[in-house]
Amino acid sequence: MTDFYSEMTTRNIGFISDAEQQRLKDGAVFVAGVGGMGGAAVQMLVRAGVGKIAIADLDTFEVSNLNRQLFAFTDTVDRPKAEVTAEELKRINPELDLKVLGAEWTDKLDELCAEYSVIINGCDDIPATAQLYRKAKQHGATVIDAYASPLPSVIVVRPSDPRPEERLRYPIRGTDWKAITEEQAADCFMKELEWVMTHSSSHTHIDLTAAAEMAAGKRKRMSFAPMVTTAGCLMAGEALALLMGRKTKTDCRGWFMNTRDARCERPLPAPIGALKAMVVRRYMQKLLAG
Repeated sequence: MTDFYSEMTTRNIGFISDAEQQRLKDGAVFVAGVGGMGGAAVQMLVRAGVGKIAIADLDTFEVSNLNRQLFAFTDTVDRPKAEVTAEELKRINPELDLKVLGAEWTDKLDELCAEYSVIINGCDDIPATAQLYRKAKQHGATVIDAYASPLPSVIVVRPSDPRPEERLRYPIRGTDWKAITEEQAADCFMKELEWVMTHSSSHTHIDLTAAAEMAAGKRKRMSFAPMVTTAGCLMAGEALALLMGRKTKTDCRGWFMNTRDARCERPLPAPIGALKAMVVRRYMQKLLAG
């Protein structure tokens, strides 16, 4: 390790071993989307000492990002997220091996999934996310993700695990990602919300009228800094564990952190979950119709 790197990471030792720190230095992670959760996750990875990172984002910072995104400031509004994030990451670790991508990242997924065996998904574009998961499976990469939920959450999808489109029964299975319509993407999002409301207490943490407007496409997704940043840190923690060779209990179904009631919420057993899902489905239909 270089003198700079050793000094930068010296306070990690004790939480992790020297050998684990070396694994982080030698490790590589691809972060798709560096806005809210992705931005928080990639900052934690760099501060922990991960030596090789690729980031991708096609958006620019907006004023509405200032409420939660760690690299959003008044002087970065209208600037490309990937460019700004790269500058800030280099300010943390000038020695970082960093690859920066924009809108072309989806065309380079074969290369990225082969080079980076750990991937964090901070992208909220459903077609691009579907392709990311498909390519990760082909190349044996693990994807770390989170749900669209008011509760911080994290999931770890290993190469042998079912893709979210399979597990949640999205209407896009077998569809080329570039052929996925807006209507299909909206249906996928509703399937995800159904899972979230079935297996967590998320509905008690938000204004359901606002949530219905969001689901109907009448307003932007709701986000709140503590939830977004905590979820990003959970995602980073799973990535660090993978790189160090540590095992965690997070699986492809994931879990939710209920900070208000100080508990971890895990998916319900299948029979109970199926019954609750029926009730949730009817409730969501009524909410959207109302």
